[in-house]
Amino acid sequence: MDFPDAETVDAALPDPPLPTFARVTYDPDTPEVDDVRGASRDAVGSLPLSEVPAGGTIAVGVGSRGIHDIALIARTVVAELSAAGYDPVVVPAMGSHGGASAEGQRRTLAGLGLTEETLGCPIDARMDTVTLGTTDRGQSIPIAKAALEADGIVVINRVKPHTNFSGTLESGLCKMLTVGLGKQAGARAFHEAAISHGYVETIERALDVVRSNAPVIGGVGIVENFHDRPAHIEGIPAPDLPETEAGLLRRAKEYLPTLPFDDLDVLVVEEIGKDVSGSGMDTNVVGRYRVLNAVEPGSPDIDRIVALGLTDATHGNGHGIGLADLTTTDVAAELDLDQMYTNALTSGSLSRSAIPVALPSPSHALRAAVGSLGQYRPDEARLAWIQDTARLSSFRVSEALVSEVGEAVTIDQREKLTFEEGEAAFVPVES
Repeated sequence: MDFPDAETVDAALPDPPLPTFARVTYDPDTPEVDDVRGASRDAVGSLPLSEVPAGGTIAVGVGSRGIHDIALIARTVVAELSAAGYDPVVVPAMGSHGGASAEGQRRTLAGLGLTEETLGCPIDARMDTVTLGTTDRGQSIPIAKAALEADGIVVINRVKPHTNFSGTLESGLCKMLTVGLGKQAGARAFHEAAISHGYVETIERALDVVRSNAPVIGGVGIVENFHDRPAHIEGIPAPDLPETEAGLLRRAKEYLPTLPFDDLDVLVVEEIGKDVSGSGMDTNVVGRYRVLNAVEPGSPDIDRIVALGLTDATHGNGHGIGLADLTTTDVAAELDLDQMYTNALTSGSLSRSAIPVALPSPSHALRAAVGSLGQYRPDEARLAWIQDTARLSSFRVSEALVSEVGEAVTIDQREKLTFEEGEAAFVPVES
């Protein structure tokens, strides 16, 4: 595909003046775990490991999501299981992520710092699955053969609001057991049922089948705070799912990193990626689901979203780029469509892998964003500029938003946005 060159785009685009920006620090009160290793040990200690025969194998499910201390937590869980006399093996529990291949899922874990060397145990990334049974609605429930061959199963995951739906259960241990451990086959079966019948009910019905037919011991649930640091780590035995996880989800929603604005004209996101969110950028931050039969979140209301880059750890998987309205041709050239389409076709979230309007440079993308707002005045424009949707402790806002930032936000520096050969740069100015 050939995108229009700069000369063609310049001829069609207005060149509106840009507002002054302020770099701000956002620091709301939020709890944090002081001893992550100790909390992880306690979590393992609260699981009913005695259900597993002495010397038995325990499959440890780990996903693709970026969790701040996942390497330390997973390594501690593995070490505690080994010290208790068991034989742990890590099984990627990430559905179709990593291009739905064993090599890709190993690479995804490695990008999170999870290798056989760092974990201290083998990684069995086979994509083979076994069907455990079906729900009362006829949904088949596959599970990784590597997990089912073990004598026990423990999953490790962050409990957080999902990027497709809201309810008493969203992202966490239950979803990892019913979707992530099902590999591509499980993810496809789940999303087909969820689109028709609803996500929470589909998780609950699938969980009944998994707990009845697989040796699930439980899981280690992690709640992160506003700064994406562990706020709580808890071991949850399988019989206590999903009720205990629902409580963790309520806590996670209290700490969820979001912007302190209900509506924006433009949001510029420097990087998106699977390590940031399964949807590339957190839909709870950008206020867009774009999923079939899902009710769109009411807030924030953002007119234009500009995505300027991909994280290194996403390895070209730009699934979620379709949540943006504009991007650059450089980003489009980096996209690994094999991985993206695998995710989109497995989940049914087709629009999230659609390529937005791709322009020659960040300058062109921002000009197009503000130039398509209608009657535009730089002193009234509501723009926010963030690194990614997971890191919201520091970002930039246009002058019109400065009076709305609230007590938890500190204004650090007024800045002028300039472009050097189309690339964005912020220059300090006198306030």
